[in-house]
Amino acid sequence: MQGGNVIGAELSAKSSSRILPQRGIRIRKKVRHAAGIAADLVFPRRCPVCDEPVRPFGALICDSCGEKLAQKALSPKRDALCCRCGKPVYGNRELCRDCEKRARLFTKGCAVYRYRDVSGMLYRLKYEGRAEYADFLGAKMAERLREEWNPAQVDVLAPVPVSRERLWKRGYNQAELLAKTIAEETGISLREDLLIRQNQTAALRNMSAQERRRNLKNAFIVSDIDVESKRIMLVDDIFTTGATIDACARQLLRAGAAEVMFLAAAIGEDSGV
Repeated sequence: MQGGNVIGAELSAKSSSRILPQRGIRIRKKVRHAAGIAADLVFPRRCPVCDEPVRPFGALICDSCGEKLAQKALSPKRDALCCRCGKPVYGNRELCRDCEKRARLFTKGCAVYRYRDVSGMLYRLKYEGRAEYADFLGAKMAERLREEWNPAQVDVLAPVPVSRERLWKRGYNQAELLAKTIAEETGISLREDLLIRQNQTAALRNMSAQERRRNLKNAFIVSDIDVESKRIMLVDDIFTTGATIDACARQLLRAGAAEVMFLAAAIGEDSGV
């Protein structure tokens, strides 16, 4: 992701300052934009929707693709969403089936898109090296965050970690790339090392909710960073059953966090539909 590593490191080093001044945010965004344009000259950015070189030059997404995708973004102003996890719900209900069936350890969460609408984009981000997609998705996630929260309500952004094996194979953690962009857009402090994935777990794609919870038991630990009384927002690419977010939240709450929220790029369907 163009310019992301340098700026993300700066933000992580300033973890004692919860929200950056607006002037600082603007300067970092300008630096990042300039670095992105310079990198695009050598390695043209790909559109996250059509995967063709982006036109106009320097943009994060093609104009035509951006217009189409904007119509699919979730919004509390026009969509009926679960008041706990943010999944689209149908009928006159406040909670999705998953949140009705089990107690959640996070207090609130939301996502930008339905998974079915951006599955190709997320697959390429995750498995085909399209790290630049995180610039666009992270910016949209920052917009979504502001719809649901005041950034001052969040003390720390924490990406959901991947195992060392997956990090080595993929070359990056897509959740960390997204979190860096969100931090740059909002000024919220970022701690990439807050959570550690201590073992390699089996792929969750074809597991039931119960199997996912069992598979993730004790998968995460909290580093020695002080989380006492902190309001922490977990960042991930996809929210499906919530087993991963709950597993992370459990460890953070045990370590003394005051509250755990989450923000995802995409979210699955209500299991009751």
